[in-house]
Amino acid sequence: MGRIYEIGYAFDRAVKIDQKGKKTVTTADFVRELAKVNWDWTRRQANDWIEMSVSTFKDISTEEGDNRTFMVYNPNGGR
Repeated sequence: MGRIYEIGYAFDRAVKIDQKGKKTVTTADFVRELAKVNWDWTRRQANDWIEMSVSTFKDISTEEGDNRTFMVYNPNGGR
């Protein structure tokens, strides 16, 4: 079992920044980073955590399912 503070750390490590500075994160990347710090979450659990804990990202997924994509929409804000 991982430590609580490592969840936010895993989320930050899963965030990707493209050439234009746009920040995105996928559920799959977040779950992969969580596994590295001993958290075994499903994609649904990861999505629930993102929706409840990260107010600066919005869902921009183009397909149905649990592998979602989130993008930062408030670059001046934080978690």
